[in-house]
Amino acid sequence: MSKQKIGWAGLGNMGNPMVKNLLKAGYPVEVYNRTRAKEQEANEAGAASAAGLQQLGTDNELIFVMVSDDDAAKQLFTAADGLLSGNVAGKLFINVSTVSPDTSRFIDELCQKQGAEFIEAPVSGSVKPAQDGTLIILVGGTAVAFEKAKPALDVLGKMALLLGPVGAGAAAKLAINYFLALNVQGLAETVQFAQANGVKPEDMLHIINEGAVGSALSKLKTPSILKNEFPAAFALKHMVKDLRLAKEQQLNSPLSTPLYESFKAAKEQGLGEEDLMAVYKYLNK
Repeated sequence: MSKQKIGWAGLGNMGNPMVKNLLKAGYPVEVYNRTRAKEQEANEAGAASAAGLQQLGTDNELIFVMVSDDDAAKQLFTAADGLLSGNVAGKLFINVSTVSPDTSRFIDELCQKQGAEFIEAPVSGSVKPAQDGTLIILVGGTAVAFEKAKPALDVLGKMALLLGPVGAGAAAKLAINYFLALNVQGLAETVQFAQANGVKPEDMLHIINEGAVGSALSKLKTPSILKNEFPAAFALKHMVKDLRLAKEQQLNSPLSTPLYESFKAAKEQGLGEEDLMAVYKYLNK
């Protein structure tokens, strides 16, 4: 049985390793990135380049989109020469970007008007899980569309969950990223409180990682904290965006506002391009 033809719009820290995994699994992949030079890594791995978004939408059976925010995602679908500008009847569009539930529903309506299908499939996990194909994929859409996409999704992640109609996947992604931000801020505050009271950071991190509250996340971020270096696996600016989206979806819990303000202030102090754990540097100031 031949593999589905896949189009991919948006190549970056996450998009490139995900495309490479699809290529390794034998899928023919065609790519498009607004900055065309960013296609080179995918091309070298075996992907073809589409002339534009219209070609990407008409050439392929499954078209994945991975961009940074809601406006960028909407632009790909609404542009005069965008993904939906050709004959896309019967195509399945899969947005793996993190956007609001409202944006997902908006894109779904656009696709339906053109006779195409749509699912949202934001991913939980950063660069290393993307490279390893161990992401958790949070899907909102119909069961029929999900089953059509599932063979490819199974290449990209260790688990793909259909959570409900379009909007449910986006809501789950915002929820898990809120929990991630809570953990990162809590880890930073704990280490700093201990240090202020005479406990070395390496000793406090050892206590955390060997105890019941230790986690894969705390172990992953330990070297960055000790070196005070935060190369971006998940850029802090993206967490600010996700927390803002969650607040816009009526997240009004007691910790949500100070958490958002903390990450927002860290971004405003120039830490947006660093890993979200760089909130540690902001709190140290």
